[in-house]
This record gives sequence, C-alpha cells and structure tokens, in this order.
Amino acid sequence: MAKLVFGMNQSLDGYVNHTEFAPGPALFRHWIEHVRGLTGSVYGRRMYEIMRYWDEDDQEWDAERRAFAAAWRSQPKWVVSRSLTSVGPNATLVDRDLEAVVRGLKARLAGEIAVSGPDLAQSLTDLGLIDEYRLYLHPVVLGRGKPFFAGPRPPLRLVATDPMGEDTIRLTYVPA
Repeated sequence: MAKLVFGMNQSLDGYVNHTEFAPGPALFRHWIEHVRGLTGSVYGRRMYEIMRYWDEDDQEWDAERRAFAAAWRSQPKWVVSRSLTSVGPNATLVDRDLEAVVRGLKARLAGEIAVSGPDLAQSLTDLGLIDEYRLYLHPVVLGRGKPFFAGPRPPLRLVATDPMGEDTIRLTYVPA
C-alpha cells in the first residue's frame, strides 16, 4: 500500500509562495533525490501548471536542474482539475471522483506518492487520505501568500525533525 505525503517549502509564518524564496543547493539536491524516489505525484491544477516548467529544457540549467527535470518527467502524475481538458506527458487527468482515484492509487501502488498543492492537500485531508505532512521551514517571513494548510489544521503528531540544507528544518507529522 502506498503512503500519501504532503510536503512543501514554507515560510515561518506558514506560506508556501515558491516565488518569494528558493531552496539552497543542499535542499535542492534533497528534492532531486526525493522526486527520484517517488512512486508518483498527485497535483492540484495550479501546482501542476507551475511544475510544467520542468517539461521543457532550458539551455541555462545547470546539471542539478537538468537532473530534477529528468526525475520529474519520469514519474507518473495524476492531475486533479475540473477545468483542464488535457495534461502533459506521463500525466493522467483526474476530473471526477477524487476519493475513489486516490484510494485506488494507495491500494494498488507501493512506495510514496507526493501530494502537491495546498488546496488539493486540504481536500485529501478532509477525506482522511494523507498519511504524512512534511513542512520544510525556511527562515523567512512573508506576511502573505498561499498558506500550507488551506483550511483548519488537522490534529497532528510530530514524529521527526531534520535539518535540511543550509538553513531549513523539516518537521514531519502524522495524523493524531
């Protein structure tokens, strides 16, 4: 049975606006390895549209960015959207019955499936489907943006704290 994990970079005040801060080199390497190890990812529409950046090569990318793009392209993706009519390579559009689709993925796959996007994560939290939450806390305060928890925070239990890279700590929680 697969494990569903929601994890994102986050400011100290709880926002996940990726355009305001970026992971340092060590944390970016962590994300490369993390994506390589995934069974797949379930994306909300907005996060999928942001991540489509990695579908096209950029001549200015360094070796690590090319490695991340290769890892991202190779993993299966399920994109939850009622407005999209198609998705890119190695992706499947989920436009109805989110609960049945995700329960089916968890039942038939092994390993870790990432959840990408706070609104999608809130929907899956409400359905009781997220097995683990990973908050990658960066020492910045934004004061605005998209919050990590798009709705009421579920009851959680801290199970691990790990330094990640130069200035980030990962807090790992499971439902309480």
